[in-house]
Amino acid sequence: MSTLTWFALVSLAVWVWLLLGQGFFWRTDQRLPPTSRDVEPRTPTERERRPLTPTEPERRPPTHTESEPWPRVAVVVPARDEAGVLPLSLPSLLAQDYPGVAEVILVDDGSTDGTGKLAAELAARHGGLPLTVVSPGEPEPGWTGKLWALRHGMALARTRGPGFLLLTDADIAHEPDSLRLLVSAATTNGLDMVSQMARLRVVSFWERLVVPAFVYFFAQLYPFRWINRARPLATAAAGGCVLLRTETAVAADVPEAIRQAVIDDVSLARAVRRAGGRIWLGLAERVDSVRPYPGLGELWRMVARSAYAQLRHNPLLLAGTVAGLVLVYLVPPVALVAGVSGGDGVAAWAGGAAWAVMAGTYVPMLRYYRQPLWLAPLLPFTAFLYLLMTVDSAVRHYRGVGAAWKGRTYARPEAAPDR
Repeated sequence: MSTLTWFALVSLAVWVWLLLGQGFFWRTDQRLPPTSRDVEPRTPTERERRPLTPTEPERRPPTHTESEPWPRVAVVVPARDEAGVLPLSLPSLLAQDYPGVAEVILVDDGSTDGTGKLAAELAARHGGLPLTVVSPGEPEPGWTGKLWALRHGMALARTRGPGFLLLTDADIAHEPDSLRLLVSAATTNGLDMVSQMARLRVVSFWERLVVPAFVYFFAQLYPFRWINRARPLATAAAGGCVLLRTETAVAADVPEAIRQAVIDDVSLARAVRRAGGRIWLGLAERVDSVRPYPGLGELWRMVARSAYAQLRHNPLLLAGTVAGLVLVYLVPPVALVAGVSGGDGVAAWAGGAAWAVMAGTYVPMLRYYRQPLWLAPLLPFTAFLYLLMTVDSAVRHYRGVGAAWKGRTYARPEAAPDR
């Protein structure tokens, strides 16, 4: 047999293993776990509805009893230059129909586009949950911007005595029952962290081609079923929507323990797991990202800013990743075309079979994103784009520009520091 045939057969074997042995990563059925809906909502008092003033005494977290079924929640939103998306996302948080006491703390992280002022205007216009807008100033050395903002917002939130913290990005819109369902899922199932992979925007051609694959690749790397097992085989989270038990955040020493992390969601999950917390991760049905990535350039920068950090800035892991992407995603179509044109039936059969399995595992994700199924056979091309983005991420790192985002550059950030 030819070398190409051997590669095609190995690729097919890998795809059979991925299909059956990688936690059924391709399935999209990991949604919020069962929740208890038989608790009676409690009407908050007027004092509980408003934020504390600096002179008021600290209120301790309420216990979860029949007379106090809904724990207090503080929603923390780090925001830097988000005036473009805030009108689509912030009103959805203010409009939460949470039966207990909840408030929103937006941390204006050095914005230059009037993000903080716009947030206050939106709160005055839409009403709903009380909003506090704060600004922590520039990050101290050793902190990434988002985690610095979260540190300030979480510290302020803890003075309110919440039972849970909802950490959500400024581009994430929530359906009115999102917070209620998150808290109910956590309390019903004894979870310390509930994280949902927000449904990303898919409108433009490049978003259709790249975005569903982004979630598909993430699930392949961190199978949700493995994360959600009683004895987990993987650890990860989705940073856009994280409900975190306050006492667990304190025990895990977050965000201080992960202050340098560029891939902060995975780092957060590892810190919570080390502290003994129970984690759940799944796909969202009531949470959506409103941030547009209309062109390839925007998507490229989104992936390249953290891809090499995911590989812990390790050249050997980079080489292995590139080789793996070539073998798993590029060999099948090449073997099929070369086998048919060159009369190598085994190579054509193995390449075609591997390509078919690949496309078939991608179909559920396309359906979840309500995209046409003809995109499934294009997955090798999308994987090739991700390969180039990953290599570019490494090049940026060694050029000293590292992870750049909204005017800040982290030349030597940590991927997920261990402590």
